[in-house]
Amino acid sequence: MNGARTLPNLAEAGKLFGAMSHNPIKQARIDLAAALRWAARLGLNEGICNHFSLAVPGAQDRFLINPQGLHWSEIAPADLALTDSEGNVIEGKHKVEATAFFIHGRIHRGKPNAACVLHTHMPYATALAISDGGRLEWANQNALRFYGRVAYDEFYNGLVLDTEEGDRICAQIENADVLFLANHGVIVCGDSVARAFDELYYLERACMVQVLAESTGRKLKIVPDSIAAMTGRQIAEDKQYLLHFEALKRLLDRDEPGWRGMD
Repeated sequence: MNGARTLPNLAEAGKLFGAMSHNPIKQARIDLAAALRWAARLGLNEGICNHFSLAVPGAQDRFLINPQGLHWSEIAPADLALTDSEGNVIEGKHKVEATAFFIHGRIHRGKPNAACVLHTHMPYATALAISDGGRLEWANQNALRFYGRVAYDEFYNGLVLDTEEGDRICAQIENADVLFLANHGVIVCGDSVARAFDELYYLERACMVQVLAESTGRKLKIVPDSIAAMTGRQIAEDKQYLLHFEALKRLLDRDEPGWRGMD
């Protein structure tokens, strides 16, 4: 069909990702900026608060993070701050908000497999976090991808403004990929921006459907643990998240030309 777009399959997407990653730090900046811009498009941000961070390839003690004062929809790769886990800005023209270091820096330091750390106050996930006894229920297929990978911090202790509180939060997510923060929001960790953002997206969808279903007053239809665990494994083996993230970057290229190289 003339004019039709030919979409890559998973193998081609992997080759494309590898080809674009010849400069891994540049690619890391592009990917993190894309995630921030798309989170804003989806309404997952809150003002200029919250943070996305990514460990610098080859340097676990350094990470990229969105700076203080910029709206996620305007952040370009060059705006991201390069920092260490002690709160020092190594490279960048903007400051970084204090809680970013104490949440993200301590998680990057204490959880080495968390290459990408996403913290939001996105509405439906936060609705569960502020509910007494709120839990992500195994009642929706989108929720099942998180089976066995969710933790809950039941203790709210104000803003995260010291290493002790950052370490306490890190300990809560040590053996999980998703942490619901009581009276606060949510943290999602992943081994790449593509995977972490895909999980953030589907977590909010799962929470949204659950909140809507609970608003009917009817009892949720819970999936048995054995089926939930099997489904979680099936989704974990899928590489759809790569295609999802490449599609999002194509849409940014279409709608916001030049966003990748903006100074």
